Order: sequence, then structure tokens, then C-alpha cells
Amino acid sequence: MECPVTGIKTRFGNRVSHANNKTRRTWEPNMQSKRFWLPKENRYVRLRLSAQGIKMIDKIGIEAALANLKKRGVQA
Repeated sequence: MECPVTGIKTRFGNRVSHANNKTRRTWEPNMQSKRFWLPKENRYVRLRLSAQGIKMIDKIGIEAALANLKKRGVQA
């Protein structure tokens, strides 16, 4: 999974036991589905974002976030 707004992807590393045994593990991003209202287009758009991406949209606005996605060539 990858967040289209922030670019956060699955990260990999080691699970380390008390005996210092190392096995591979993953950290998945906290992905959420969220509906955003677009007043210009008079419609909702549903995006699958990370929690950090939702916070970023709350800060910069949905119009600016969609403009950034279109500039980068991401389908939203």
C-alpha cells in the first residue's frame, strides 16, 4: 500500500527477540478510506490515504492536495 498524498509505503526491518534473534517484519502505513467534499465540482471524492495524509489535507486543503496529485500524475 502507498499513500498517494504523502508517498508513505510499507517499510521493512527486523523483529529482534530478547535472545537477539532477528526475523524479518513489516510496518504497514495506517491507511484509511475518507470522503472529501469538493465544492468546486459539487461532488464527493473518496480517497484511500494514510492518517498522515488526512492530516495534511486538513492543513493545506483538498483542492491544493488534488492539484499536487494531478501535477505528479497520480489518478485521484
